[in-house]
Amino acid sequence: MIIAGEASGDLHGASLIKEIKNSDNSVEIYGIGGDKMIEAGMNPEYHIKKMAFLGFIEVIRHIPFIKKVQRRLLKVVKEKNIETIVLIDYPGFNLSIAKKLKKLNKKLVYYISPQIWAWGRGRINKIKQLIDKMLVIFPFENEMYRNAGIDSEYVGHPLVDRISNYQFQSKEEFFENFDLKKDKEILLLMPGSRKQEIAKIFPECIKAADELSKEFNLQTVVACSEHFNESIFDEYKNEYSFKIIKNKNYDLLKHSRFGIIKSGTSTIEAGMFQLPFIVVYKTSRLTYLIGKSLIKVNNIAMANIVAGETIVTELIQDDVNEQKIVSECKRILSDELLLDSIKNKLGIIKEKLRGGNSSKKAAEIILNILYEA
Repeated sequence: MIIAGEASGDLHGASLIKEIKNSDNSVEIYGIGGDKMIEAGMNPEYHIKKMAFLGFIEVIRHIPFIKKVQRRLLKVVKEKNIETIVLIDYPGFNLSIAKKLKKLNKKLVYYISPQIWAWGRGRINKIKQLIDKMLVIFPFENEMYRNAGIDSEYVGHPLVDRISNYQFQSKEEFFENFDLKKDKEILLLMPGSRKQEIAKIFPECIKAADELSKEFNLQTVVACSEHFNESIFDEYKNEYSFKIIKNKNYDLLKHSRFGIIKSGTSTIEAGMFQLPFIVVYKTSRLTYLIGKSLIKVNNIAMANIVAGETIVTELIQDDVNEQKIVSECKRILSDELLLDSIKNKLGIIKEKLRGGNSSKKAAEIILNILYEA
């Protein structure tokens, strides 16, 4: 069984399933994932669309549903005699169900670690009690877990393979295919994949983008996933000029001039393309206050955390407003030396995450655990 709860987990899970199936096509896989994991060969019990809770209040509201999902998964584990379970990120749900699965004496593998180094370091003791093997994608995570006496292995970041295997369109071809203006560079907005995120982040970002586009002769493009319901942007279409492009994030990251990007995996991707950008993040007031009291790192953007320094500006909570976004983007876009400096500094992300075959390595380890179970 493989359990993912978010769009990034669906991507990582799909790559993992493909590698497992390539090695042993007889393995039956059940669990929670999205369209990509299902296409790769997983038998879905629930779709991640139903699992997209954001923030403490949202989770509390959904506790009855969460319990229902967990009961269903435990029933499937027993009925199908599933011995090995792979948990992908999504720590609130996954560490909760891990406790129940451990009582059934199942082998538990955690692929894509929760960000316990940022907040919730107390969870490392829970992981030590519950998880048989950690498969981590950042080198510093491996050191942290091993120092805590947890069986951990660094397999590399799956984005490295995904980007190196991606079939890019040339800039000319890309602009032609999506009817983009050839005399304007792209200002890229990546406002997230959840409705709650977009509702908080997008209104101020599109106002700022509109002003920046006019001043710097740019065209605003909003990136979103293939199956995302873009009607959420309808109310802004009459007032602001922007184009929505689905499922072409890597082409956009490669061919854009500048980005306004929600904190998350996208900041790592932007960093690997050495695209200058700023990070935005906003959630409910209560979730922010609780999170702020728990977070133990200086940065929230993974690009900055991996780099080990603040390369890209982070605008958080009340700072996600039109004035602040415009001011910071103007400061960077007006200074070619600063733009080049940011590009060059972002190169360290690719350097730190270099390697390859991460999904294949993870699949081999998981299959060995499966065969031993």
